[in-house]
Amino acid sequence: MAPSSKKPQGGNNKNPRDPPKFNKSSKKPFKPNKDHNNNNNAARSEAMALELEDDVPDFPRGGGSSLNRKERDEIRAEVDAEFEAEEREMKKKGKKKRVPKESLVNEDEMGSLFGDGITGKLPRYANKITLKNISPGMKVWGVVAEVNEKDLVISLPGGLRGLVRASDAFDPILDDETEALADSVLPSIFRVGQLVSCIVLQLDEDKKEKGKRKIWLSLRLSLLHKGFTLDSVQEGMVLTAYIKSIEDHGYILHFGLSSVTGFLPKNSQADSKVQVSSGQLLQAAVRRVDKTRKVVHMSSDPEMVSKCVTKDLKGISIDLLVPGMMVNARVLSTLENGVMLSFLTYFTGTVDIFHLQNIYPTTNWKEDYNQNKKLNARVLFVDPSTRAVGLTLNPHLVRNKAPPSHVKIGDICDDAKVVRVDRGLGLLLEIPSTQVSTPAYVSISDVAEEVRKLEKKFKEGTRVRVRILGFRHLEGLATGILKASAFEGSVFTHSDVKPGMVVRGKIIAVDSFGAIVQFPGGVKALCPLTHMSEFEIAKPRKKFKVGAELVFRVLGCKSKRITVTHKKTLVKSKLGILSSYADAADGLITHGWIRKIEERGCFVHFYNGVQGFAPRSELGLEPGSDPSSMYHVGQVIKCRVIGSNATSRRIKLSLIIRPPRVSEDDMAKLGSLVSGVVDRVTPNAVMVYVNAKGYSMGTIFTDHLADHHGLAALMKSVLKPGYEFDQLLVLDTEGNNLILSAKHSLINSAPMLPSEVSQVHPNTVVHGYICNLIDTGCFVRFLGRVTGFSPRHKAMDDHKGDLSEAYYIGQSVRSTILDVNSETGRITLSLKQSSCSSTDASFIREYFISEEKIAKLQVLDSKESKSDWSEGFSIGSVVEGKVQEAKDIGVVVSFEKYNDVFGFITHYQLAGTTVETGSIVRAVVLDVAKAEHLVDLSLKPEFITNLKQESSKSQTHMKKRRREVSDDPEMHETVNAVVEIVKENYLVLSIPKYNYAVGYASISDYNTQKFPQKQFLNGQSINATVMALPSPTTAGRLLLLLNSLSESADTSSSKRAKKKSSYKVGSVVQAEITEIKPLELRLKFGIGFHGRVRITEVNDDLLEDPFNNFRIGQTVTARIVAKTNYSDNNKKGFQWDLSLKPSLLTGSCEIEENILKGDLDFSVGKHVTGYVYKVDAEWVWLTISRNVRAQLFILDSACEPSELQEFQKRFHVGNAVSGHVLSVSKEKKLLRLVSYPFTPVADKAVDNEVSKTDANVSMLNATAHIHEGCVVGGRIIKKLPGVGGLTVQIGPHMYGRVHYSELSDSWVSNPLSGYEEGQFVKCKVVYFSRSGQGTFHIDLSLRSSLVGTLCQDSNEPDNDKHTHTERPEKIDDLKPNMVIQGYVKNVSSKGCFILLSRKLDAKILVSNLSDGYVDDPEKEFPVGKLVTGRVSSVEPLSKRVEVTLKSLSASSLPQSARNNLDSLHVGDIISGRVKRVESYGLFITIDNTNVVGLCHVSELAEDKKDNFETKYKTGERVSAKVLKVDKERHRVSLGMKDLYIMDSDHTPPKQDLDEPIRQTDLVDDSKSVMCPVGSFLGDQNMDIEHENAEFQFLAQAESRALVPPLEVTLDDVDQGDDIVSQDQELPDAEDAVDDKKKKLTKKKARDEREREISAAEERLLEKDIPRTDEEFEKLVRSSPNNSYVWIKYMEFVLSMADVEKARSIAKRALETINFREENEKLNVWVAYFNLESKYGSPPEEAVMKVFQKALQYNDPKKVHLALLGVFERSEQHKLADELADNMIKRFKKSCKVWLRRVQRLLVQQQDGVQDFVSRAEKILPKHKHIKFLSQTAILEFKCGNPERGRSMFENILRQNPKRTDLWSVYLDQEIRLGETDLIRALFERATSLSLPAKKMKFLFKKYLEYEERHGNEGRANYVKQKAMSYVENTVA
Repeated sequence: MAPSSKKPQGGNNKNPRDPPKFNKSSKKPFKPNKDHNNNNNAARSEAMALELEDDVPDFPRGGGSSLNRKERDEIRAEVDAEFEAEEREMKKKGKKKRVPKESLVNEDEMGSLFGDGITGKLPRYANKITLKNISPGMKVWGVVAEVNEKDLVISLPGGLRGLVRASDAFDPILDDETEALADSVLPSIFRVGQLVSCIVLQLDEDKKEKGKRKIWLSLRLSLLHKGFTLDSVQEGMVLTAYIKSIEDHGYILHFGLSSVTGFLPKNSQADSKVQVSSGQLLQAAVRRVDKTRKVVHMSSDPEMVSKCVTKDLKGISIDLLVPGMMVNARVLSTLENGVMLSFLTYFTGTVDIFHLQNIYPTTNWKEDYNQNKKLNARVLFVDPSTRAVGLTLNPHLVRNKAPPSHVKIGDICDDAKVVRVDRGLGLLLEIPSTQVSTPAYVSISDVAEEVRKLEKKFKEGTRVRVRILGFRHLEGLATGILKASAFEGSVFTHSDVKPGMVVRGKIIAVDSFGAIVQFPGGVKALCPLTHMSEFEIAKPRKKFKVGAELVFRVLGCKSKRITVTHKKTLVKSKLGILSSYADAADGLITHGWIRKIEERGCFVHFYNGVQGFAPRSELGLEPGSDPSSMYHVGQVIKCRVIGSNATSRRIKLSLIIRPPRVSEDDMAKLGSLVSGVVDRVTPNAVMVYVNAKGYSMGTIFTDHLADHHGLAALMKSVLKPGYEFDQLLVLDTEGNNLILSAKHSLINSAPMLPSEVSQVHPNTVVHGYICNLIDTGCFVRFLGRVTGFSPRHKAMDDHKGDLSEAYYIGQSVRSTILDVNSETGRITLSLKQSSCSSTDASFIREYFISEEKIAKLQVLDSKESKSDWSEGFSIGSVVEGKVQEAKDIGVVVSFEKYNDVFGFITHYQLAGTTVETGSIVRAVVLDVAKAEHLVDLSLKPEFITNLKQESSKSQTHMKKRRREVSDDPEMHETVNAVVEIVKENYLVLSIPKYNYAVGYASISDYNTQKFPQKQFLNGQSINATVMALPSPTTAGRLLLLLNSLSESADTSSSKRAKKKSSYKVGSVVQAEITEIKPLELRLKFGIGFHGRVRITEVNDDLLEDPFNNFRIGQTVTARIVAKTNYSDNNKKGFQWDLSLKPSLLTGSCEIEENILKGDLDFSVGKHVTGYVYKVDAEWVWLTISRNVRAQLFILDSACEPSELQEFQKRFHVGNAVSGHVLSVSKEKKLLRLVSYPFTPVADKAVDNEVSKTDANVSMLNATAHIHEGCVVGGRIIKKLPGVGGLTVQIGPHMYGRVHYSELSDSWVSNPLSGYEEGQFVKCKVVYFSRSGQGTFHIDLSLRSSLVGTLCQDSNEPDNDKHTHTERPEKIDDLKPNMVIQGYVKNVSSKGCFILLSRKLDAKILVSNLSDGYVDDPEKEFPVGKLVTGRVSSVEPLSKRVEVTLKSLSASSLPQSARNNLDSLHVGDIISGRVKRVESYGLFITIDNTNVVGLCHVSELAEDKKDNFETKYKTGERVSAKVLKVDKERHRVSLGMKDLYIMDSDHTPPKQDLDEPIRQTDLVDDSKSVMCPVGSFLGDQNMDIEHENAEFQFLAQAESRALVPPLEVTLDDVDQGDDIVSQDQELPDAEDAVDDKKKKLTKKKARDEREREISAAEERLLEKDIPRTDEEFEKLVRSSPNNSYVWIKYMEFVLSMADVEKARSIAKRALETINFREENEKLNVWVAYFNLESKYGSPPEEAVMKVFQKALQYNDPKKVHLALLGVFERSEQHKLADELADNMIKRFKKSCKVWLRRVQRLLVQQQDGVQDFVSRAEKILPKHKHIKFLSQTAILEFKCGNPERGRSMFENILRQNPKRTDLWSVYLDQEIRLGETDLIRALFERATSLSLPAKKMKFLFKKYLEYEERHGNEGRANYVKQKAMSYVENTVA
C-alpha cells in the first residue's frame, strides 16, 4: 500500500484508508506539471465509473462517483504517495516545486445532482441516484422484484431497493369510501418483472444495519400525475392508469385525477389472452382526447405503447415528466461516465455508463455518441427539487421491457470474459448463460484481498472465475466477486443454508431475545436466547461478546429467517439430522430438544420445525414420578423414533434408546397373563407398569377393570398409583405398550381365547367383549384384532329391541360361534341369551370378588383401621344390635362395637315382629355389603330356630351360632329356593331343604346386564342350581344359578321329535290346559308341544270373563291357527296359536289363509268389542282378535269428569270393553276407538287415505267423532291470562279453546277460579272448522245449560236454569236499552271493550263508564271484571255495539225527554259540568240531560273574564242561569254572572258522582255518530310526533276533537299512542292553551272557526244525520271546509255502491276546501287512499296515482305517513315496507320516519333492529339522537326486547344523567313491566343523583307514588325518610 501523505492537512497524519475531509472553503488550485497532470487525468477518468454500492456519499455538485469512501481514500493515498515520490526526486535534482494541498477531485466535481439550469461549464459526470442524494418527492422508474402479501420490493436505478406498502400500491378508486386493502390484493395486481413508476415518500434509518436507509415509495397515480390537466394530455402520450370498472364495451380508466377519465375499448386489446380485472395497473397510449366529456380514449396495444414518443410541447413543466416516458433526444456531449442529452426542447438529461445502448461498453465507448446524434431514450428518474433528470438508453428498457435475468445469486462461472477494466474501480465482465450472456460488474474491493493495479492483473478479453453476488433488475446487471474466500465458504446466500449444517459465525449484536450472527458470506441469522447455551443464562451479553466468532448449527431457514443454535450437544452431535417428517424412519436415533412437558409426555423439536411426541411410557420414568422432575424445557435429549406418519405430520418418540433385548419367545404374547403396578389414572383408562419382558407400560381401559359395568367405574374411582394387579390379560399390543384387561371372564378363559381366525371353531361358546355397536349388529373382539360380528337378529331374542340400549361398548359377553369364513376371515356370532347363558356362577363370583377389592381399596384410601370388621358378620351368624330407627321400608340397627357399620331389617325379614327404637335384637346375618358398611339381617323364626345352641359363657354382644344341618347341598344340585332379599344385581335366597341355607344368585348374566330384568318378590319360590360352595374364592358364599338364566333351548331329541310331527296350521288337536292367565290359556299337546289360546279365540261372541268355565288340567279340543316364534321368561316356547271358537272347530280342516290372516274389515263407526291387555296413564289397549289391536284414549272413554278421574280404576286387564271405530291403521293392524256412537262425516275417506301414508298422524288426529253440538270429555291444559279463557285437550293431539264467557252459565266474577290445570271437564263443541292444511279450530263451552242437557249419559240436574243468562250470539239479538253483562276485555284511557259472548264484543267510552268521574279506568275496570250495563247503540252493518254503564238514576228520564228542551225555561238555575273551553266561551253539559249549553265569554263573571281559559277546567262543576232556549236550532244560552246566581234562591241538586271527562270530544259520546271500522280516515292522526313539545300534542288533539273519531277503534288509539308517545301524562288544558296566542288570533279566523263549531254542534246535537244526496249537498255547502262532512258523504255514496261518485266527491272536496286548511285536506286524501285501496283497479296502481297527486298539494312527509298508515291497517306489509324504506331515503333527517320504520321492524318481529338503529344514529342530526333513542327504547319495551330497551336507556342516561324526563320515561316503562326489584333499584339510582332540588322533588314524588300504589306502608315511609335525608343534607 502507498505510504501516508505527509502534507499538512490540519496537522495530523492521515491513514490512507480513513475517509478524506473536504474543505469547502479551499480555493487553492492544484497545478502539477504536464506529465503528472496527464497521469492524474487518466486516473480521474477511470475513477468516475458508476458506483455499485448502496452507501455512496452525497456529492454537492457535479456527477456522482461509483467509488465508496474506502476506495476513494485508497486512490487518494496512492496519488499522494506518487506526489511525494516525485517531490523527493525533484528535490534531488534541485528543481523544487510546491506540492498542492488540494485533493485529486474538486468538490465542485463531486456534488449533488445537477439540473438543466446549469450555465457555463458542462458537468463532467452523469447524474446518478444514491442513498445519500435520494430525497422525498423524487420520481424514479423501477421494476418489481418481489410481491409479498403486505408490500412490494422495487428494484431502482443504481442497485437501490425500495419498499411499497399495500396502502400505497394504488389509489383508492372508489368514489364514496376508501376500500380496505386485503392481504391478497397485491399478488393479483402486480407481478415480478413489471415496470412501474414510483415516487419517493420518505427515507428511514434501517434499525438492523447502521448506515443503511429504507426507501419508502408510492405507486399512487394521484402523486405521479400531479399537475396533469386535460390540456396537457396529447395524442400519442403513454399514460399509466387503473381499471376502475369493466363495462360491456370496454374499461373505465382512472389516472389518479378527478378531472380526467379514460376509456379503453375492449377491441383495442391486442392480447386478448391477458386476464383483465378491476383495479389492475396498465399502460396505454392516448388515441383521442374528448375535452367536452373530459374523457381520454386509450389503446393498450403493446406495440403501439412501446413505440409512442412524447411530442414536444410548448411550456411543458418538469412536473409532467413521468419515469418511463419515451422521448426523442439529441447528444449534447459525452461525460466521464456517461452522455448528456437534450430532449423536449427545454430539457437536458444524463445517461450513466450502465444505461448505454451497448450493455457491454468497451474502453472506447465514447466513439459511439457523436454530438447531435439522435436517439430514443426513456426517463429514468426526475428530481423536481434540483431539476435533475436521468435517462436510459438500455435497449430492453427502451422497448418498455425489463431486462431478463439468466443468472442466479450464488452461481459460479469459470469462464467469464473481461470486457472493460476501470482503473481503481472494478471490472466489467460478460458471463455466458443459456440464452444470452449477462453483464456483470466486480468492484475493486471484491476482486481480491489486496489489489494494487487492476489494469496490470486483468486485461480485456481474459477469462476469470467469478461468483454472482447480486443482481440489478432494472439495468440487467449482475454484481460479482473474484475473492478466493467467496468460493470456499459454505454459506454464501440464504439458499445455501441447510438445516443441520454447522457454520462459523460472528456475533454482531446481542439483545434480550438472543444474538445476531453473521456468516462469512454476509448472511445473518438469529440465535434465540434458549439456544445460546445448554442451560438458561440470565445475562447473555456476558457469554456472547460482540465480534466473537463461534460455531453454530442451523436449526431452520424459513422466509430468509435463519435460526441457529449454540447448544454444545447439538453442535457436536454426530447423530443423524431430522429435518423433515419423511426422514423419520422407525429406529432413527437423533438429538432433539424438549419444547413442552405435560403429564402425558414431552414434545420434542428437531430441525426445520419438525416436532414429535414422546409418551409418558417412553420417558423411562419411575412409577408414579412426574416427567417435569426428570426433564426440563430446552433440554437436549437423545431420542429414538418408534413411529411416524408423514401425511399427518406426526412422529412418536422414545427416550429409552436401547430397549431391553428380549427374544420373541420370552416376550409377552397375546393371551398371556402379566402383573402390573398402577402408574396413574386417566379419565378413560388406568396406566400400569407391567413386568412383561420387552414392554414397560400397559393400558387398562375403564370397562376392562371388571365384568360388571357398575363395578368397573367404581373400581377406577378408588384406584391409586402403586396398586398392584396380580393378573392381567394381554389383549393387544401398541408399539411398546400393552392393552390389558382385568376382566375375570377373560382371565379365566385365557387359554381358550382365539388370537387367530384359525383358532375359532363353529358351535363353540367363547368369552369376549364388545368393541363396537352399529345399527345392524355388534362387533365382539377376542385377542388382538380377531373380531366377530353378531347380526341384529342374532344379538337379541327380541328382534325389535334397540342394540344401544341392550349392550354397551366394553361389555363382557358369551358368544356362540355360528360360522367362520376362512377365506374372508369373517366370524359370525350369536349373542342370544337362549344359546349363550352362563353354565356356572362365574359372573356373580367375580361380582363379590371385585366388591371385596373395592372395599379394601376404600379402607386404604380412608386410612381406617386395617382390622376387618366383616369377620364379625359371617353369613348365617347371629348378631346383637340396637334398633336405631324405624323407617317405611324397614328397621335400621346399630352395633356397639362397630360405629360405622349399620344393619338393616326389611319388613319381610321382620316376619311380623314388632320392634321398638332403642330395643336390643338378635338377628341372623343374610348379606354383608363391605363397600357400603351395611349388613342385611333377618328375624324370621325359620332362621333363628334352626341354629345350634351355643355356650352362654360368651360375654360379647354378637353371638355366633351355626345352624344344625342334616346335610349340605351338593354341586350342580337343583334346589327350590325362596327369595329373601332382592338386591340391585343379585338375589339373597334361602334353601328350605337344607335348613334354610343362605345362597346368592345373579339376576342378570354377561349378555343381559342392560336388559330389563325379571321382577322378583320377597317370598317367591324359584328353581336354582348349586354352582359353588362357600370358600375363599366365593367370598364365603353359597352361589346359585337361576334356572331361568341357564335353561337352554330344547334338546336335539325333542327337536327331532317335533320335526317328525305332522302338526300344521289347521290341525285339530287335543290339548291340556297347563296355566290360566288373564289374557290367554297355556296348553300342551303332543310330545313337548306348547301353545296358547288368546282370550279372543275362546268364543265367537266376545263375552265377559270367557275363561270362567276352564280349569287347569282340563282337556279341550282346539284348532291350530298360526305358528309363532315367541317365548316367555321360563323358556317354554309357545310355537302354536290355537283357537277354541266353535265356528272354527266345526268347519273344515282346510282353513283358508285369508281367514287366518285376519284382514282389517273394520269401517269407521263400526261397533267392536275387545279385551283389555294393558292400561297406562292415558290409553287402554285392547285385543280385538288374534291380529288386531285397538286403543282407547282417556278422553274418548267418557265425558263425565268423575269417570275420567277414575280412568285406570274403570279398566282392568281381561275386561271386555266395547267401542266404535274412529280410525284404522292397516299397516299396524291397529284401531282407535271411542266409547260413544257417532255418525261418520263425509270426509272420513280422507282420514282413511291419510292412514295409508302416515298411520300415526291419522290415528291420533282423527276427527270423525267431532262435530258442532257434540259433548266430549276434556282436560284443562292451560289457563290463559286475562280473559283468554282455557285451553282444553279433547284428543291425543287435539285442543280446543273455551271462551271466557263460556266458562259458566251465570255471569260470575272470576269464572276461572273454579278451574285448575289438569282438571277433567265436560264440554260441548260449539264451533268446529278444518283448514286445508289439516289444522283444526275448535271452540268449546263449559256452560252446564249446554253440556248437562245435551249429554245423553248425564243425569246431573240443571241447577242453574233459573240463574243462567243467555249469551247474545248475533248482533240482531241486541236492542237499545237492553240490559246486558260482560267481562272487561281491555282498558285504555279512552274507555274499554267488554266480552258479551263468544262472538260479540262491545265498546264502552270513558264517559259511559260511570255516573261519576273515573280517575283511573285501568284501576277501576281491570281486565276480567264483570260489569252490567245497557246497550246504547247498535250498528248491524259495521257490527259495532256501544254500551253504557251509567245507572238509570242518572238518566231516569226517557231519551226523548233527556233530549227535549221543554224542561228548560229561561231563568232556571242549572248545574252541570264544563265540557269544553273555547276562546269564545264555555260548553256546559246540563245535569240529567244530554243537552249542552253555551255560556258566552260576555256572560261570565266579571272577575273571571280575563284569561278565563286558565280559570275553568274540563270537568269542573259549575252553576249557570238559562238565558235563552232556542228549540228550533236546539240551542241553550247560559249566563254565569254573579248577579244571575245571587238573584235566584234555587239551589242546584248535588251529584254524588262526577261525570267522566273527555276533553277531546266535541259533544256527548253517547250521541256521537261512529263510522265503520273499515272507514277511510284510519288512525293517521293518532301518530303524533313530539317535536314541538306538549303544545303541539294538544293542538293535534284539539283538531281531532273538531272531527269526531272516524273508524278509529279504541285499540287503534291505544296502539298509536303507546308506540309514538313517551308515556308522559297529558298536561292540563290550562297549561297547554297559550292565552296570548289566542288573543292575538285574527278576528276573521276566529269567526270562521266559531261558525264551523256551531255547524258541528247543530248537526250532532239535533241528530241531524243526512239521509239523501240533497241533504248531504246542503250540508257540504254549509260547511265546505269540514272534512268530516265530505267523508261521511263519500261513505253514504259507497253504501249505495257508487264508487265513481265517491271518487268525484273526493276530488270536489279537495278542490273546495280552503288551501289553508291543510289538515282537513289531508283527511280527505287519506279517505281517498282508502277508497282506492279497496275499490281501485288494480288497487296498488290506483293508490299510487292518488298518492302522487297528494304530494303536489300537501306536506310530503305527512302524505307519506298517511299512506303508510293505510298500508298498515290493510295489512299490505310488503308495500308498507317498501314505502317505509323510500321514506327513510327521502326524509333521512326526520326522527319520526325512522321511528315508524323501527316500529314496523319490532311489530313484525324482524331481525336487524340494532343495525338499523346504528344506521339512524349516523344519519340523524345530533340534537335528535336523544329523542330517537329514547323513543326506540320505549318501542323495545312495548313491542320488542325489554333488555335492549334497558340497554339503550342506560347508554342515554350515562351521557345525560341530569335529564329527569329521561329518568321518568325509563321508570314508567319499568313500572309497566312490573318487575319490582328492577324498579326499586332504578328509583334508588335516580334518587341518589346530585340534581337541583326541583328535579329531585319530582323523582322523590314519583318514587313515593309508586310505593303507595304497589308497595306497603313501610316502603312508603322509607322513601319519605330518604327524601328527608336529602333535604337535610342539602340544607346542611
